[in-house]
Amino acid sequence: MAFSKRERRLKIKNRIRKHMSGSLEAPRLTVFRSNRQISVQLIDDLNGRTLVSASSLEKEIAQKTGMNKIDQAKLVGKLIAEKAIANGISTVVFDRNGYLYHGRVKSLADAAREGGLKF
Repeated sequence: MAFSKRERRLKIKNRIRKHMSGSLEAPRLTVFRSNRQISVQLIDDLNGRTLVSASSLEKEIAQKTGMNKIDQAKLVGKLIAEKAIANGISTVVFDRNGYLYHGRVKSLADAAREGGLKF
């Protein structure tokens, strides 16, 4: 019996998270992708805190109309990089959260790298 899309993603997510953890020096950059929006957080797993977050629902991104979702993800990637660098974070551990490294997830990661984050 085949897994549903959601079950498959959760299985991959758990397999990845067994070996990955974020710290204050190198927080975990985790991506959540819905059908319409994309959001990203920098998480310190040792203390259980979200340090920085960005989303396509934020005012400066949501006001722009006529964008496709890949361009929207690029803007979120640039925004998270700016916020992270403003908080003194330059190195992160990338957690794709079970999603394939393709499309919106890839464009977000590339934009974050261009913004100055290292992972």
